[in-house]
Amino acid sequence: MSLPDAAENVVAKVRDRYGKIAEGQLSGCCTVGPCGGDAAETAVALEVGYGKKDLEALPDGANLGLGCGAPVNFLALKPGEQVVDLGSGAGVDAFLAARQVGATGRVIGVDMTPAMLEKARANARRHGIDNVEFREGRLETLPVEDASIDAVTSNCVINLVPDKAVVFREVARILKPGGRLVISDIILDGRLPEALEKDLLAWVGCVSGAILRDDYFAMARAAGLAKIEILKDLDYLAAFSSAAPGEAQAFLARNGTKPEEVVGKVRSITYRATKA
Repeated sequence: MSLPDAAENVVAKVRDRYGKIAEGQLSGCCTVGPCGGDAAETAVALEVGYGKKDLEALPDGANLGLGCGAPVNFLALKPGEQVVDLGSGAGVDAFLAARQVGATGRVIGVDMTPAMLEKARANARRHGIDNVEFREGRLETLPVEDASIDAVTSNCVINLVPDKAVVFREVARILKPGGRLVISDIILDGRLPEALEKDLLAWVGCVSGAILRDDYFAMARAAGLAKIEILKDLDYLAAFSSAAPGEAQAFLARNGTKPEEVVGKVRSITYRATKA
């Protein structure tokens, strides 16, 4: 798939940043608090909805504190189901899903960052998890067969993709009729200041890549995804400001943005939908 140069530049920056996170050169983003170190990553994961027992069962290094929700908890997976995790990273949600679908099921994690894929595959081998595989690919061109998947999940990733409409069409393509999805993502309930929208670091930090709620779900419906139900809806920047007030102030100051210009606008949501 060919994107305009500006969009491809965003993709390249996202891949570079998440590659450095996987290699330990940068701390995580797309969180409601500071990341860096196992304790911080665990605290973030607990805050966005993961259970302590789930985190304890994960392979070491799978949780990088990159999520803005815990979507697998809402998927109600059954043994034997086929699942795809969009933007699977180091594998946290893929591994949790693999436990639920069991030996007769299968989970496919798709990610475009080689370092993340290497990390996830190494963890799967090390822990003998053989019902999950990690494929290199873009969300706009998923390396998955048509109508072959029971359930799709994703955690704070679709907002990073410039052409979200294509992602939703790909999700509809790979889902079986009646298949379902549960996704956590960042959306907007109002326009952001122009300086913030243009801040590429904010994009790869899951803020200015987000689009307006109505536009987001219009794209999903146009792709054939129906029965959309919001399961969680939080003020992302309020949570971030509470957990890390100094970082939040510095982030806004860098763009000359006042807190009142963004309050309530950036939402961390988890939602369910089915293929019509």
